[in-house]
Amino acid sequence: MSDLGELLRKARDQRGLTLDDIQETTKIRKRYLEAIESGDHRVLPGPFYVRAFVKNYSEAVGLDPEEVLRLYQHEVPAPPVEQISEPIVARSPRRVKSQSSERLGKIGFNVMMWSFLILIVVVIWVYVINSDTNDPKQVDNSTDITEASEPPVIDTEDNVTGTGNVSTPTAPPVSPTPTEAPTTVTFGSKVGKADQYDIGPAGTIHKVEVKVAGGRSWLEVRSGSNTGEKLYSANAEDGTVESYDLTEPIYINVGRSDLTEIKVDGVLVPDGDRAGSKKLLLKPVSGGTPAVDGTTGTEAGTETGTESGTESGTGAGADQVKTE
Repeated sequence: MSDLGELLRKARDQRGLTLDDIQETTKIRKRYLEAIESGDHRVLPGPFYVRAFVKNYSEAVGLDPEEVLRLYQHEVPAPPVEQISEPIVARSPRRVKSQSSERLGKIGFNVMMWSFLILIVVVIWVYVINSDTNDPKQVDNSTDITEASEPPVIDTEDNVTGTGNVSTPTAPPVSPTPTEAPTTVTFGSKVGKADQYDIGPAGTIHKVEVKVAGGRSWLEVRSGSNTGEKLYSANAEDGTVESYDLTEPIYINVGRSDLTEIKVDGVLVPDGDRAGSKKLLLKPVSGGTPAVDGTTGTEAGTETGTESGTESGTGAGADQVKTE
């Protein structure tokens, strides 16, 4: 056993450590630790590892590793001397250019640049020429050419009489298309708590549309009156749209008139537009002229005296015929 190995073993025994403890602390294999204590450095991988293992062993048993290496440097191999080699500066080869080669290079570059510019100009010129010639062809192709032509119409009566005048046939008169009268929404009277609106003109099936927008609102729709057949009754959600044909009076009751929009053929019916309930009675105009009390002119004339009733009924009938 060497002096260095004896020193390390005594220090280990004084601390009560085993080789297994040193192996766990330094992560050095046990057989290498035994070789250090016995002085058999041939088992170790090399001189560098000998010095490193001795330093780690010394630190594990509480010794100064530098002092241990200094005292037992005759047993520990010296570290390898690093060979410092001076870098050899490689000289770049000198570029030998003749004046003729430089001149040819400049000429070639100039020729290439001018050729590229000329090519761009030629491409643009060809594109402009083709675009100008294509436009008339497109117009000509889109023009329809009629091969057959109709001969002029000769008036046979003029030929018989010997006048020889050529007259064009007259087209039959076109009757004007009757224009549909616009929808009218007129306040008639107050029927109970409901506002009655007369919807004109007569003889037309009008379209009633009730739309809820902006929130939930109570909506009740009945046929005829407030006690008629129930067409709709519920808390209508936002976006609800109900449509009906106005062939008879329609009673509408809304909980929030500001959230409800009522239209007849696209014409808005005034409902107050307030945060409260509103009741409406939409009544289609009959054949006679509506009176102030909601009856037609024919009914008003019948309720008067015999002579005046006859004259009023006749006049209302005449107005009805004119209206139709």
